[in-house]
Amino acid sequence: MELQFPSPPLLLAFLLFIFMVLKILINTTKPNSSTSKLPPGPWQLPLIGNIHQLAVSSLPHHTLTNLATKHGPLMHLLLGEVSTIVVSSPEIAEQVMKTHDLVFAQRPYLLASQILSYGSTNIGFSPYGEYRRQLRKICTTELLSSKRVETFQGIREEEVMNFVRDISSNTGSAINLSKRIFSHTYGVTGRAAFGKKNRDQEEFMEAKDELVALFGEFSVADMYPSVKLLQDIFSAGSETSSGVIEWAMSEMLKNPEMMKRAQAEVRHVFDRKRNVDETCLHELKYLNSIIKETLRLHPIVPLLLPRESNEQCTINGYEIPVKTKVIVNAWAIGRDPKHWNEAEKFDPERFLNSAIDFKGACFKYIPFGAGRRICPGIAFAIPNIELPLAQLLYHFDWKLLGGMKQEELDMTETFGLAARRKNDLQVIPIPYHPAHVK
Repeated sequence: MELQFPSPPLLLAFLLFIFMVLKILINTTKPNSSTSKLPPGPWQLPLIGNIHQLAVSSLPHHTLTNLATKHGPLMHLLLGEVSTIVVSSPEIAEQVMKTHDLVFAQRPYLLASQILSYGSTNIGFSPYGEYRRQLRKICTTELLSSKRVETFQGIREEEVMNFVRDISSNTGSAINLSKRIFSHTYGVTGRAAFGKKNRDQEEFMEAKDELVALFGEFSVADMYPSVKLLQDIFSAGSETSSGVIEWAMSEMLKNPEMMKRAQAEVRHVFDRKRNVDETCLHELKYLNSIIKETLRLHPIVPLLLPRESNEQCTINGYEIPVKTKVIVNAWAIGRDPKHWNEAEKFDPERFLNSAIDFKGACFKYIPFGAGRRICPGIAFAIPNIELPLAQLLYHFDWKLLGGMKQEELDMTETFGLAARRKNDLQVIPIPYHPAHVK
């Protein structure tokens, strides 16, 4: 009689089952003294922990916000085998990013960042240490310093006029404003980072998306490490600026009285001079408030890049073990009803007489993060938002398609590299001062 052996897949499944059973038994029989000091959190399933609760939605920042209303602003989750803390209030965020900033300055190991950022060597995902300090020094003193950003003014002004001309050639017709905004910011960032604009921009973007999907095996950055930093600036700069402009236009289209007020301000200031440039942007107080309010309701990175504790610490009486992953929910913090009146309402006036800025000093408003891991590109991003947005308001009036009412405008978002609109913004531009577009 011939001896029968189980097939390799069946044997593998059996061994995996035995492993799962043993792991469950070990976890259920070991003492709970360490876990009893962890922050509260939702119930967990064996092996997967709380993954099933995040899987119910494609918008994890929404799900985490809902869970935090039940379990508190300092919440513990088990994502598979990874112990994770979720921060959803300004008070806890301040402890993580200020009081214990050095403890949480590390980034956790993430497979995606290893693949897409060349072994986590970019400034966003690089481990805390001398390498990252050198990267940040290069950014803050050379590539993204205020003086260096000022030298890009000519690029910004030239590209924004090309942007206006492109839209002017389609006035009265429906346009995909989302794609045009991204194309513009892509062009500005490309010229600032690499010295020239890609002539085959659309084809390049399609190829880039395919390469990311295929986890490209070959990269110029593998041979020239200095290129990595430019790629970081290129990707982050384009996504952040275009996303904020897109959401700001969406909110103003949904609130036409705010758009009229912003247009009146921009046109009053810019009509004093024929050439519309950056020298008057500081006078646009209401427009600046719109940008701040947009970033409060629609932070482009709603879940700040995760941190990891490099030693054990205590927050609000709860023990945070070493190697714990920490996620700060900036989306939830920006909508915290304890700190914002009518938190779900788009209201730029809340910032008109406020000293709150983008620099992370006020922990109820952290769209760019705070502490040692704050985004180093704020000085680069803000002018790339202000000038294009001012130009869109100055040169054009805007209509929704097909007689759509403002309350019918879909504001659904999608979660990815950035929290963008799920559906592109389709609008009709009506020229205001066509004579100023040469």
